[in-house]
Amino acid sequence: MRIRAERDDLGDVFARANRAVGARAALPVLQGLLCEVTGSTLRVTGTDLEMTVRTQCDVEVMEEGRALIPGKLLENAVRRMPSGPVTISAGDTDVEILGRGPRFSVRPLSIDDYPTLDDSTIEGTDVDGDALASAIGQVTVAASTDAARPILTGVLFETTDQGVRLVATDSYRLAVKDLPGVGLSGQGLIPARGLRELPRTVGASKVSVGIDTREGVFASDRGSLRLRMIEGTFPKYQSLLPDSYPNEIVVDKEGLLEALNRVALVAEDHIPVRLTLQDGGIEIAVTRQDVGGETEHLPGEYSGAEASVLIAFNPRYLADGVGAIAGDEVRIRVIDGLKPSVIDSKDDPEFLYLLMPVRI
Repeated sequence: MRIRAERDDLGDVFARANRAVGARAALPVLQGLLCEVTGSTLRVTGTDLEMTVRTQCDVEVMEEGRALIPGKLLENAVRRMPSGPVTISAGDTDVEILGRGPRFSVRPLSIDDYPTLDDSTIEGTDVDGDALASAIGQVTVAASTDAARPILTGVLFETTDQGVRLVATDSYRLAVKDLPGVGLSGQGLIPARGLRELPRTVGASKVSVGIDTREGVFASDRGSLRLRMIEGTFPKYQSLLPDSYPNEIVVDKEGLLEALNRVALVAEDHIPVRLTLQDGGIEIAVTRQDVGGETEHLPGEYSGAEASVLIAFNPRYLADGVGAIAGDEVRIRVIDGLKPSVIDSKDDPEFLYLLMPVRI
């Protein structure tokens, strides 16, 4: 295998494929990128067996072939070359990466030990890539990172009468996003960790989405992202969403985020932030016995059955939800200080973030 291409083009394609290469791969060969050259195309594959990224770029081909090259070393070596063309030559025992002066020599990995990956076609539906990436960004803030609870580390894709719905929860908060008008042929639980990589791997204005019982496949003209489905039953979240909330307040989103950022100077995750919803706005307060406290008032429009409502939240979880809202204003809807509350926006009616309060 011998190719030549611009440094930035090669660096980009290797970086995208490397998003699927785990830092601590179970098999040494999974640290490598499979590079395959045919015609005028370099195809690059990276995988950790749960997530697979295939991508490609046009190159000048001097010799077709295949090679398995340590991924991070390959990407970093190319990116540190001087601007201009880079030549990569791979033989049985040596890979040469040559720029305008510098030269790297790298030992390839055994291509015979590389796993055979599923390359079957799953019928997909074209969706707006920007809307999909935005929806994934909104809901994945609520997904768990606890590997001991694998079902909660995924995002549920489910079909509705209006389109497709994305749902994630870690049992303390719940994020729901509807994409009206999107019709998918399948549904299931897809790992949030892999979904977060979509914008940086195959993100484009149009993305094809296909889901079957084993995999979710996202493809564009930049390549494909295949994610192994999570087996199990997602929690029945619908019962957590009351039909109405007797108390609500609308406040400026950036103002609330700035206030929560100040709260974080005092509070930690286990120190709740107290919100008093009342006419004129929100009183925000946090107290930490060994450090001190912080209080402030944030103006807002309050309407409710009660003159005021006191409720407390984990400050990071609250900030995550507020940050995920699209629009300039956020609405906090509350039943009382003990029941789940909803954070949403009239500017983004398809998204809601439900958060469990902290007992005080």
